[in-house]
Amino acid sequence: MNPYVLLISSILFEVFGSSMMKASNGFKKLVPTVGLVIGMGSAFYFLSKALEHIPLGTAYAIWSGAGTALTAIVGILVWKEKFNLKILLGLLIIIAGVVVLKLSH
Repeated sequence: MNPYVLLISSILFEVFGSSMMKASNGFKKLVPTVGLVIGMGSAFYFLSKALEHIPLGTAYAIWSGAGTALTAIVGILVWKEKFNLKILLGLLIIIAGVVVLKLSH
């Protein structure tokens, strides 16, 4: 399987797991807590498989940067967290950093 498909899968599971962490209300709700465990476990599994073919620095930069940006977007859209110009600028900088790291290989 394409290692970047594995990496994207890992990112999506990480975003899901992070969202379930918020929904679990400090591990007080069972179903979101189970979703958190499944999401994060799957994220690390797929990341480990992607790392068999993608350099660690590149994979982790993409994983953490895209995961951070997507989780922030989920926070804004689902959890109605604040959004302003500073947040947008921060997200754009994260995305630009990931692109630059990817282009360096």
